Amino acid sequence: MRSIIRTGDSPRRTLDPIARDVAALCAAGVVVGLSFGAIASAAGLPLSQIVAMSLFVYAGGAQFLAVGLVGAGATTVAVVVAGLLLNARHLPFGLAIGSAPLGDRWAARLLGSHLMTDESVAFALAQEDPARRRRAYWMTGIGLFLTWNIASAIGAVAGSALGDPNTFGIDAAFPAALLALTLPSLKDKASMRVAIGGAALALATTPFLPAGLPVLVALVALALALPVPSRKRTAA
Repeated sequence: MRSIIRTGDSPRRTLDPIARDVAALCAAGVVVGLSFGAIASAAGLPLSQIVAMSLFVYAGGAQFLAVGLVGAGATTVAVVVAGLLLNARHLPFGLAIGSAPLGDRWAARLLGSHLMTDESVAFALAQEDPARRRRAYWMTGIGLFLTWNIASAIGAVAGSALGDPNTFGIDAAFPAALLALTLPSLKDKASMRVAIGGAALALATTPFLPAGLPVLVALVALALALPVPSRKRTAA
């Protein structure tokens, strides 16, 4: 009698690379979110403000900066201005990603703009197919939004026992992921000039500027993408 269970006949199922990468990124985001909630709670912010900040501001770097400024006794105006400067990088992000991944409806564009992060833009731009670009953007945006909000709330309740993410070295996960997504795009000399120039500017200004602002300074390197005018020799 032949067995009704066949081995080796069914096609092997593999996990979608986008889902796999997003899951790994969200796992790192959980640790960072937990730490943010703990740090914000230790700085004296109530749970309601921590949850509201994660829901309506949803900007990891800006949130850490705001908590640090509040703990240092900064005014509300200083906190808002610092957050706007730090998140100003989203303007070129929006120009780079365009409106295609967000759809045509204004509600989807509004929600997609709120979910925009460095990682969602990088994951989307790494895809050549428009359908996969749209899928990568929404999967990354929604996944990170949910994990960040849940983890930050849990971290706020747990208190300062979780510590700083730098202790675990998990803070390196996000730059490493962005670097891995950026490398395949460096296919021509102009892209290489911009990447190297931007990295040099960011590294040079990091010791002197608050966290996040060196990224804005690195945008100056976009001028290196302009074509270099060639000098034409004229006959004497």
